[in-house]
Amino acid sequence: MAQPYELPDFYVPYPARISPHLEGARAHSKAWAHEFDMIDVPQQGKAIWDERDFDSHDYALLCAYTHPDAPGPALDLVTDWYVWVFYFDDHFLELYKKTQDLAGAKAYLDRLPLFMPIEGPITAQPENPVERGLVDLWNRTVPSMSPGWRRRFVGTTEALLAESLWELTNISTGRIANPIEYVEMRRKVGGAPWSANLVEYAVNAEVPVEIADTRPMRVLSDTFSDSVHLRNDLFSYQREVETEGEVNNGVLVVERFLGCPPQQAANLVNDILTSRLHQFENTAVTEIPPLLEEHQVDPQGRLDVLAYVKGLQDWQSGGHEWHLRSSRYMNKGGKAANTLGGPTGLGTAAARILSSLVSTAPYRIRSHSFVPHQVVGETPLPEFYLPYAAKLNPHLESARKNLLEWGERIGITDGVVWNTEMLKGFDLPLCAAGINPGATPDELDLASGWLAWGTYADDYYPVVFGRTKDLAGAKATTRRLSEFMPVDSSPTPVPVNGLERALFDLWVRTAAPMTLEDRRTFRAAVDTMTDSWLWELANQFQNRIPDPVDYLEMRRRTFGSDLTMSLCRIGHGRSVPAEIYRSRVVRAMENSAADYACLLNDVFSYQKEIQFEGEFHNAVLVVQNFLGCDRGTALGLVNNLMTARMQQFEQLVTVDLPTMFDDFGVSDEVRRTLTGYAEELQNWMSGILVWHRGCDRYDEPSLLRRAGKPVTTVPSGPTGLGTSAARIHHFSRQLAGTAAGARRTDGAR
Repeated sequence: MAQPYELPDFYVPYPARISPHLEGARAHSKAWAHEFDMIDVPQQGKAIWDERDFDSHDYALLCAYTHPDAPGPALDLVTDWYVWVFYFDDHFLELYKKTQDLAGAKAYLDRLPLFMPIEGPITAQPENPVERGLVDLWNRTVPSMSPGWRRRFVGTTEALLAESLWELTNISTGRIANPIEYVEMRRKVGGAPWSANLVEYAVNAEVPVEIADTRPMRVLSDTFSDSVHLRNDLFSYQREVETEGEVNNGVLVVERFLGCPPQQAANLVNDILTSRLHQFENTAVTEIPPLLEEHQVDPQGRLDVLAYVKGLQDWQSGGHEWHLRSSRYMNKGGKAANTLGGPTGLGTAAARILSSLVSTAPYRIRSHSFVPHQVVGETPLPEFYLPYAAKLNPHLESARKNLLEWGERIGITDGVVWNTEMLKGFDLPLCAAGINPGATPDELDLASGWLAWGTYADDYYPVVFGRTKDLAGAKATTRRLSEFMPVDSSPTPVPVNGLERALFDLWVRTAAPMTLEDRRTFRAAVDTMTDSWLWELANQFQNRIPDPVDYLEMRRRTFGSDLTMSLCRIGHGRSVPAEIYRSRVVRAMENSAADYACLLNDVFSYQKEIQFEGEFHNAVLVVQNFLGCDRGTALGLVNNLMTARMQQFEQLVTVDLPTMFDDFGVSDEVRRTLTGYAEELQNWMSGILVWHRGCDRYDEPSLLRRAGKPVTTVPSGPTGLGTSAARIHHFSRQLAGTAAGARRTDGAR
């Protein structure tokens, strides 16, 4: 069978090495698979693997490449884990994906966590090869690992298992995910975070518990995972899409989203893969060292972190080599495997590394070459897909008056960042009135205050710290802000400026009626937002346009999505179990709504940020940089992403949410609460659009007036970021209709 596309030139910056214990792992893993009936033993009438399948897949070779320094016994155990996880994948495919037995799949998956207790012995009785293998692996692994590692490993394993239902549902309905959803869910079902946990075991170096949940460590795991999964998708497209009828493949997702041929989609997926590896490197070099200092990690912990990072690098290179050799995948003619036109052995690694570094240089250089304050002119606003009618709170006018009085009294209109005219023109009560159409006057005043403070603080950081490149001062301010939100009776500092006075005032008014748990949750949401502004400053100081995936995920934080959604959830906590809020459906509902609002803001704020502020944290600009395309093409793509996320939100509310209610057997009260929460998110999105159209924060005349410049029309046109790049010419044609049809709405004044 002919391959559907040529494999692209992969970015493989580290040499692959192989363990000297390979043959021992091969013999051990084959005996282990036989012992647990994974080879030549029928399951519901059909053997999942025969001996030829097992030998040709060569999972021991995968582990010998990905864990080259593991001692022999450790390599044996890690290889057994990989035999188990691939067997699970194929077992689930045969018994449940191909038969589309959703009920049977759920019952099957619900049993597996029984065999991974964090504390104590396994008490359930295994009934099939997957369960029997898991019992053996768990008992052999956990005695040497800490409780913290066990919890993390259980979490990634359960995600890998449970979210397989998402894949099965997509197959049964023929639904292909949108790109943002796919990357997010692929981390869970693809198993690479699980692999990252096993790296800790293989290199005998656990990540210190005090930093395990921080952003830099999470980014290392996420970028590692995305790179592993996208590489796998490129190699497995033919087997999955053409042979198995699979719809959960990154190349297929991009192919359908852009309406482009498989080769074009494969090239773009490879570009995303490369960008994720660049993000991994940037995080390891620029974020990990200060993280270790900040948390005062001891010398052994620092060595463990370095060993872990090196282990993830080894996995990337080794996994690539294995894909080139395993019969499980499409791997003929891979350019990265043989850039010299000769053998594909380890001797060619240096040439491949040099080639991959050269081929990715243009994007890396472009990402650090942003020229601030380019004159871009007004952005032609496209037709936004938003199927929910906007509503306005009847107390809007009084909220406007009250906010102006509050802003003057509290000191956020003192002229340092804002003045009274700006607070009035930004009209944050209009946003609050759309988000909270049924709020009382006091509730609307409080919501208006939070929106004003968040917007003011977002402006404050680049003005006060960005111009002086004072990252230390920004970190100190961020730590102080958290101290103004005590969850108990802890003393607070004396506020010294409008930023601190406003936050303390809002916190006292908001937290008073809350439970301690609600206060912790809400403070964490505010801390998430303020911490994200440090990420923006760090990028600015490097003059580094973010990686697209990292940008989208951090944008939810910089926009304050968690803060405003937490306000919506405060009254729900006593009726809705925590596991419901942690469920895929609710989290996906929140994330799709957040992404829609964040991308909407980026479309409206493009001129304000690029031309007037010299800022590059904007989705349209990030897409321009990634694709090397002009603004019109990037704008069309961003609007298409918004539409896809809105359509996903509709699917979640109308189909997935009722199904989840039935699966969890929730009470009528919980059903009403979460249905109401979905309506609140609808109001949140429609209210944000109403505000963007009604305020004067983004329109060109107001921008020129605030900048002290004559109010004249600036011609709209390309922004100079590779506007005629030939390699995305196809995408330009695909999106031309969207861009050409873009028009001004009546909102920007």
